[in-house]
Amino acid sequence: MNEFENDVQSKNNDVSDSIIGFVTSFVFFVVLFAIGAIINVVA
Repeated sequence: MNEFENDVQSKNNDVSDSIIGFVTSFVFFVVLFAIGAIINVVA
């Protein structure tokens, strides 16, 4: 057995970490799009 499997650093579920990562990146790109749209409307 792999020695790292016996002493894991994080026992979190990978699905929850993946959801957090996806939502964070999605919100980031939505904010970028919103800023671009606002600048486009103002200009």
